[in-house]
Amino acid sequence: MSKKEFFPPEKHLAIDIKQLIAQSREQVAVAVNSTITMLYWQIGKRINEEILLRGRADYGKQIVQTLSTQLVSEYGKGWGEKHLRHCLRIAETIQDKEILYAVSRELSWTHLRSIIYIDEPLKRTFYIEMCKLERWSTRVLQERINSMLYERTAISKKPELTIQNDLELLKNEQRISPDLVFKDPYFLDFLGLKDTYSEKDLEESILVELQKFIIELGSDFAFMARQKRISIDYDDYYLDLLFYHRRLKCLVAIELKLGKFEAAYKGQMELYLRWLEKHEVVDGENPPIGLILCATKNQEHVELLQLENSNIKVAEYLTKLPSLKLLEQKLHQAIEIARNKTTANE
Repeated sequence: MSKKEFFPPEKHLAIDIKQLIAQSREQVAVAVNSTITMLYWQIGKRINEEILLRGRADYGKQIVQTLSTQLVSEYGKGWGEKHLRHCLRIAETIQDKEILYAVSRELSWTHLRSIIYIDEPLKRTFYIEMCKLERWSTRVLQERINSMLYERTAISKKPELTIQNDLELLKNEQRISPDLVFKDPYFLDFLGLKDTYSEKDLEESILVELQKFIIELGSDFAFMARQKRISIDYDDYYLDLLFYHRRLKCLVAIELKLGKFEAAYKGQMELYLRWLEKHEVVDGENPPIGLILCATKNQEHVELLQLENSNIKVAEYLTKLPSLKLLEQKLHQAIEIARNKTTANE
């Protein structure tokens, strides 16, 4: 008979009571946050209605200033002009009260204040749903927005209807597609690599900074192996990094390349994926996905090899970040080119 730790009845009672208190506190916090968010929305809606009623552009500025003075006098500096403009913005951005109420049960007012100033509706929805799914803190959310996560994620280069469908699946069924997971480029500036380095240096730096690398990959990635030996016939091959993605329910094989993407990398990755599917995949898992990280992507090679329609992803990595303006320009250009090609092929 195995020994079990014995707890007196009083100890069990204390544990149960503590759990009830914790649950109650969490429920109260959710209710308070939701009530505050809905209050701000109602205030913004009411101010907007008054501005529309008067039909004068200059009246909007005047009413916000006047109202702010009155509210600060009675309720404190938290009701300043800037805060009222946040209230106006959320009422303009999320006009459906029921939708906002559902979101406010999961995201705080501070989360929403960062998201409502994103102009593109699909981009806003992306950050809302990913924030809910991965439970980002407000700091992490702001970091994701600043790093242009949406523009780097594969989904941003798809047609609008595809983006809408994938976000709806994520919202309603918590089903995530690979296009919402994989990025291009990946930011590896935290590795601190010098101007010249080898593939071994790159791999070892990633392992040293594994936690930061996983944060850049996405929170659902779990590290499994480095230099995974793959024996085929009488030859041994070594896969650089092997991860598992919890929500995609599949292995992710990662190969690191110093230079530009070459056509031969496709065959190498296909071999690794077929081996993993035969020897490593267990019941209930999806087929493995390959990610080839290169210093330069070589877009035409990727297109001719039709990799964008396969389970092999190719992406660039940046060990030093360009200026935000240049990065923004490159990402928006890549999105526009990808969408134009999709339209041309329809």
